[in-house]
Amino acid sequence: MDKGNPKELWEFVLTQVELSVSAANFNTWFRNSFIVKIDEDGVIYIGVPSQFYKDWYLKKFHSLLLKIVRDVSYEFRNIEYLIVKDEHRKTPKENKNQNTRGVLELPLEEFYINKSDSLNPRYTFDTFVIGSFNNLAYAAAQAALTRPGITYNPLFIYGDTGRGKTHLIQAIGNQFKKQYPGRKVFYLTSEKFVVDYTDSVQAGTANRFKDKYRQYDLLIMDDVQFLSKKDKTQEELFHLFNALHDTNKQIIFSSDRSPSAIPDIAERLKGRLASGMAVDISEPDTESRMAIVQKKAASHGIILSDEVIEFVATSLSGSIRELEGMVNSIICHAQVKGSAPDIAEVRQSLRSFTRPQKNISVKNIVDKVAEYYGIDEDSIYEKTRRREVVRPRQVIMYLLREDFNISYPTIGTKLGGRDHTTVIHSCEKIKREVVVDTDLAKEIQNIRTLLV
Repeated sequence: MDKGNPKELWEFVLTQVELSVSAANFNTWFRNSFIVKIDEDGVIYIGVPSQFYKDWYLKKFHSLLLKIVRDVSYEFRNIEYLIVKDEHRKTPKENKNQNTRGVLELPLEEFYINKSDSLNPRYTFDTFVIGSFNNLAYAAAQAALTRPGITYNPLFIYGDTGRGKTHLIQAIGNQFKKQYPGRKVFYLTSEKFVVDYTDSVQAGTANRFKDKYRQYDLLIMDDVQFLSKKDKTQEELFHLFNALHDTNKQIIFSSDRSPSAIPDIAERLKGRLASGMAVDISEPDTESRMAIVQKKAASHGIILSDEVIEFVATSLSGSIRELEGMVNSIICHAQVKGSAPDIAEVRQSLRSFTRPQKNISVKNIVDKVAEYYGIDEDSIYEKTRRREVVRPRQVIMYLLREDFNISYPTIGTKLGGRDHTTVIHSCEKIKREVVVDTDLAKEIQNIRTLLV
């Protein structure tokens, strides 16, 4: 990855954001944003479509985005947000009075999201891995495509976060476009539906809103559980559902739980959601996870050894999204190096994905760090300034602050009643040194693996 290239940097940022936010939030808030430029002072300018987006980014996503870009390089000093209208998005134009390291780019618009139907062309059945955990959902999707609006209507796909629901339902949309080129399809999140409905009510354009969503032959709504407690929007969806269903228009929903388990949904709407075919995507087995790793890497032209594939597939128990995030990291390293990594390099590069459990105790952290450095854990709490104790103590303070977000005063109290200014100094010292001291960076990575 070229960290000075806005397009490549933004694509990397998006892969990391996907690991930290829900699919609904990702599709709603990140499909219309992009890096406008990176100036020589290390400020990244992100283009957003409105003041509302700008305020939301500052409130909800700024810290996350800043952490991601600083993990790429400490050269990136800050992030600013620019409101960029649609007419300025297509043609890259640089201000000649500004020094930039890149040009206006729009990866999501230009390379991923189709503006007419909001579908991501990356999500296809060709890139979808079928296993025992999702074969029933896949079969139901194929049946719905064979007789849309007739066989399974609605089709309701549910399962825990990160199991490939969004990929599957968007693959249905992309395949529908190929099979039925004269028909209209549209994908959206339930959160986007809420925003559209609210805006139409405030603007007095409710009829236009109704006409917009009734024109589609296939309507796909992701993460429908977020309609919980939104009574007015639920009522609008109920009437939309009836209008589409009565004319044999196919409807597809996804959720993190079954229709009956969604709280605070009107019973009549809940009944509509469950009236067709509801199918669960379970946790992927090891063989399926290995297939996902292999296929994801191969799609970028990287062939991994069987040893590496098995290690990646079994090293992190979690969602497919997290698994793909690990593979993205490997791909990034391979592209920089110019060859596929071996098992030792993969073990090292994937340590950044290992984070301590949030319920781990301070004493446990002290014990593990003391053990790692070969010192008595009681010495951490003492007032000694011996170097062999000072460094481990500073590392403990750094980890408690960075990984657990514990306050400076609390850290000082837990570690022998030290003043919070001492803790601040220690944390900032390690934060500076870990950037330039590769041995220290490796030590911290190794300690994190002990805390899992």
